[in-house]
Amino acid sequence: MSFTIGEGETLGLVGESGCGKSTVGKTVLRLIEPTAGKIILQGRDITKLGKRAMRPIRRQIQMVFQDPYSSLNPRVQAGDIVGEPLRVHGLGDAAERKERVAALFKRVGLRADQMKNFPHEFSGGQRQRVGIARALALNPKLIICDEPVSALDVSIQAQVINLMMDLQEEFGLSYLFISHDLAVVEHISHRVAVMYLGKIVELAERETLFRAPQHPYTEALLSAVPVPDPKADRGHRQRLAGEVPSPIDPPSGCRFHPRCPYAEARCKIEEPVLRATDDGTLVACHLRG
Repeated sequence: MSFTIGEGETLGLVGESGCGKSTVGKTVLRLIEPTAGKIILQGRDITKLGKRAMRPIRRQIQMVFQDPYSSLNPRVQAGDIVGEPLRVHGLGDAAERKERVAALFKRVGLRADQMKNFPHEFSGGQRQRVGIARALALNPKLIICDEPVSALDVSIQAQVINLMMDLQEEFGLSYLFISHDLAVVEHISHRVAVMYLGKIVELAERETLFRAPQHPYTEALLSAVPVPDPKADRGHRQRLAGEVPSPIDPPSGCRFHPRCPYAEARCKIEEPVLRATDDGTLVACHLRG
């Protein structure tokens, strides 16, 4: 799979659970080592850099994890959690780090006196704010957001998403926003990549994808989005048959063909490649060739 993220851009990455979204994010960060391909950051290939060479690179790429309950050390005060990246990279003395952490707490909507609190003394939304502050500590260029609001209540989700959008505008951040919640992705993303069984099957501008999806899998995903009045949409939903195949032994040809309502004989044999349509959408489907 191949994609780019521009400066100040949010690329949404969506797909069913188990399709490989989190693996992609961790591979970009090299928490998982890639088996092939390249990771290019601002024109530099960082794929095979050693630990010493990667150290300054890690200041430019940070991550906000999915679960704010398990991503924070329960035995460490919140101020020390946020300040740890500064200490590890040797930035500033103790007083300067404390001042920087206090400013970060304020910027993400927390009070400076909460720096002494332990993670269990925060609500779920507050914990995720601590995680966002930690990701911002080193002034990164790119933040991998691995379903950062999926564990939060809906009202809190909106607050955290709006905070992330404000931070992006203020600091020029780029986001790889991984989620299965299409409503959230539509709100925050500039472009959206749709992933199925380890492959990107469609990549398009947000408005284009939600208005006129090109891949049958994207159609099915959008069809599954809840609507305020279910009766008004009754009979128009597209229901996929069968189960998601095993990624260890994917189907031949197009990986989606066993569940695709439009599959042809060619789809079972030949794997489609991403091709650009007239409106610039990239889609991997023989029907759009």
